[in-house]
Amino acid sequence: MISILITQFVVLWAVIDPIGSVPVYLSQTQHLTAKQRKVVALKAVAIATAVLLFFLVIGQLLLEAMQIPLPAFQVAGGLVLLIFALTMIFGESKPDQEQKMSEELSHSDLADLAVYPLAIPSIASPGAMMAIVMLTDNSRYSFLDQSITAAVMIVVLVITLCLLLGATFIHKVIGNVGAAIISRVMGLILAAVAVNNLLLGIKDFYF
Repeated sequence: MISILITQFVVLWAVIDPIGSVPVYLSQTQHLTAKQRKVVALKAVAIATAVLLFFLVIGQLLLEAMQIPLPAFQVAGGLVLLIFALTMIFGESKPDQEQKMSEELSHSDLADLAVYPLAIPSIASPGAMMAIVMLTDNSRYSFLDQSITAAVMIVVLVITLCLLLGATFIHKVIGNVGAAIISRVMGLILAAVAVNNLLLGIKDFYF
C-alpha cells in the first residue's frame, strides 16, 4: 500500500508540477496586492481541483459512452504523457513556456488570472487529466482505491496552494533555474511512468 501511495504521489506531483507553477504565478501577480495574490492562488487551485475531480469521476464514463476501451486510452494516455515528459526534459521549461503564454493577459482581472494560465494548463495540465483517469481505472481499482487516489491528488493540490502562497520566498531560494531543473527531473520520472503505462495498455489490449 505504501509503495502504491508513493507511486501515485510521484506521478501526480510530476504531472501537476507544483514548483513549476511558482514562477508563472509570480509573473502574473507581481502587480497585485498581497490580498489579491492570495485570492488568485485560492481560485486557481480550486478551479484546478474541480477540473481534475471531474475527470476522476466522469472521465472513464465518457470513454465507455464513446465505446473506447480503457487499454486503448491507456496507450494513448501513455503516449501523451511520454510526449509531455519529453517536452519537460528537452523543451522549454514549464515556467518559461507558461510565462510566454500568459504575457498577453497582463491586464486581465483576477478571475482570468486564476483560470488561465494558472489553473489551466499550469496546474490542471492535459497530462494531469490523462494521469488521473488512468489512476482510477474502474476495472482495476476499487472505490476505496480510487478514493485514496483522490485523496493523494488533493494532498498534491494543497501542497501546490501552499507553494503559491509562499511563492515569493520560494522563488528567492530556487530561482527560475532551480524551478527548471526540478521540472526536468520530474519529466524524467514521468517518462518512465508513461512508458510503463504504454506497455501495460498494450498488454491489456492484446492479452
